[in-house]
Amino acid sequence: MPIPEDVTGDEIDKDVRQELQSLPKTLAEDVAKNLVMVARLIDEDPEGAYGYSKVALRLASRVAAVREAAGFAAYANQKYAEALAEFRAARRMTGNTELWPVMADCERGLGRPEKALDMAGAPEVHKLDKAGQVEMRLVAAGARRDMGQLDAAIVTLQSPELASNAVQPWTARLRYAYADALLAAGREGEAREWFAKAVEADKDGSTDASDRLAELDGVEFVDALDEHGGEADAEARGSGDRGEQAQAGLDEGAED
Repeated sequence: MPIPEDVTGDEIDKDVRQELQSLPKTLAEDVAKNLVMVARLIDEDPEGAYGYSKVALRLASRVAAVREAAGFAAYANQKYAEALAEFRAARRMTGNTELWPVMADCERGLGRPEKALDMAGAPEVHKLDKAGQVEMRLVAAGARRDMGQLDAAIVTLQSPELASNAVQPWTARLRYAYADALLAAGREGEAREWFAKAVEADKDGSTDASDRLAELDGVEFVDALDEHGGEADAEARGSGDRGEQAQAGLDEGAED
């Protein structure tokens, strides 16, 4: 697959670069460039990222970072069995547990929420950092919802991290998941409160909490055309007492 001229391979994380030092210099450069393309495309063009990950995998399947990148590319394309196999391979190579939550989420994707819950209670969870533990909690709550256990999903998300007023990288997603679970359980008033809290924490628009809040407030965004066929400005019409404008944007973490 073609590599743009502006991609040198030097853009990758220093730890990944160190892993690639086990390869011949030219091969390491080729692998690095493909990994850069995976990171660059995985949000906007998952299929393209998947293609570059397969090239990197063909070139250096014994490098843990390559297996991990291939796993995330497969995961982004909902190829959960393939993603899980790659994550397991990367974990065998490194012994790290940081992939444990996404591995559990692959089990959910494969229709095995019970397995995801088993993983949520495994000793590996205690080895995760705070971000990983929050991610595991989100996966476990999702598994509960997969099984129709809405109340259990709500309880799973109730935690010191949820109650804290401090804003961390995971705060918006945690509050959003809690609000969504409340809404699914028919607790609309509480859901609105937590969607509003998610909006407060979501400074980079990583969730659509503002849109969900607007929906609960009865706000409808309309792109109107005037009678001459010209495009008019979009206007928000609300049947509720309050309306808040939607905040656009997506800022998903990618490899450097």
